[in-house]
Amino acid sequence: MRHVVVADLGYGDAGKGTVVDWLCAQGIDGRPVSAVVRYNGGGQAAHTVVLPDGRHHTFAQFGAGSFRPGVRTHLSRFMVVDPLALATEADHLAAVGVADAFDRLTIDGAALMATPYHRAANRAREIARGADRHGSCGKGVGEAMAYYLAHPDDAPRVADCRDPGTLGAKLAVLRDRLTAELGPLDAPPVGAAVDAYRGFAAVVSIVDGGYLHDLLAAGPVVFEGAQGVLLDEWHGFHPYTTWSTTTFANADKLLAEAGWAGAATRLGVLRTVTTRHGPGPLVTEDAALPLADPHNPTNAWQGRFRFGHFDAVAHRYALDVAGGVDGIALTHLDAVSPALRMCVAYDWTARLEPGQPGDLDRQAALTRRLTTTLPLYTEIPPDDWPAAVADTLGVPVVLTSHGPTASDKRVRPPHSLPPSLPSLSLPPADQGQTHML
Repeated sequence: MRHVVVADLGYGDAGKGTVVDWLCAQGIDGRPVSAVVRYNGGGQAAHTVVLPDGRHHTFAQFGAGSFRPGVRTHLSRFMVVDPLALATEADHLAAVGVADAFDRLTIDGAALMATPYHRAANRAREIARGADRHGSCGKGVGEAMAYYLAHPDDAPRVADCRDPGTLGAKLAVLRDRLTAELGPLDAPPVGAAVDAYRGFAAVVSIVDGGYLHDLLAAGPVVFEGAQGVLLDEWHGFHPYTTWSTTTFANADKLLAEAGWAGAATRLGVLRTVTTRHGPGPLVTEDAALPLADPHNPTNAWQGRFRFGHFDAVAHRYALDVAGGVDGIALTHLDAVSPALRMCVAYDWTARLEPGQPGDLDRQAALTRRLTTTLPLYTEIPPDDWPAAVADTLGVPVVLTSHGPTASDKRVRPPHSLPPSLPSLSLPPADQGQTHML
């Protein structure tokens, strides 16, 4: 039995949710998917799934297969769980026809919690950065990770929701530390928070790490990643990154611990347009592209949603950082037009080499260089995008998406790939079409 691990090879927003929904609708190797396992990130995810009848939901913590009856969600220990936001999300799922979201949810008790105190501190820090904002989602996920690294024994975990005394003590220490550092926080009293978390623990199944072994044995599982590899905490373009490992590494650890090492297919997700929500490098950004994304509006924390031509250099870097994939799901083919091009090289290199994990000075220097980099483009006929992406990245495009629903997906067998396309040869630097940020 195989499982599937889904990761975004860009800056996020490539369509992981719709791909996970399709996998859960179709099944894997002729067997129904039993569960979706979230293996990184937290409540800042925004994976939109649209049904043919128009119902839609933007999944933040529940698995994007939740519209499919019987598909469970498991939040692994690598998630930063926000119980209060989960309750709000469950309410919206109920309003669009998924009344049993909590019944199908399990959470590893070792998972860290993002609390109202983390959220308030996160927003205070981002506001203080002024024009140098990092593009935080303002959900407190990074703040929760930072607090855990500084005070590992005091960090609230999901299992603490079952022990009001322990949780109350942890929340009081957390609140006092953050208040001493940042001033008064816009957050509820500790007693009110503890009551809310006690109610949460009464309706949710909190499990230990051994639960995943049985879940994997019950049927094929889809591991759903959050954000994108280009935002990875160690390999992304610092400081415009997330406090999370966005590669396949966490999923690999979970599989190995459960005795299923090597039993998963890696599926990378890309869209035909390279996008970014918030500040940071986007080498191919082009304000003239006639594109919009109704599910990614401008917001007060990340700012505007930005569009660029397909950046094969950045996505090739993501593949190298992630250790490769077995296939690519290419989405937003309905957005392809003659105006859209592919960046095959930068004005100073055709390949970005990964550095050592944790060398943030190197990543920051790379970020500075990317802000002045010029892209070199090649033209791609509208009908040739799947072949062109497969050719230039050296990975088969196995699934294409021409719209937001599962019915808009098409399987593309690897053996159908054409030979190398001559149009993807690197143009000389003085002839390449360029666009400066």
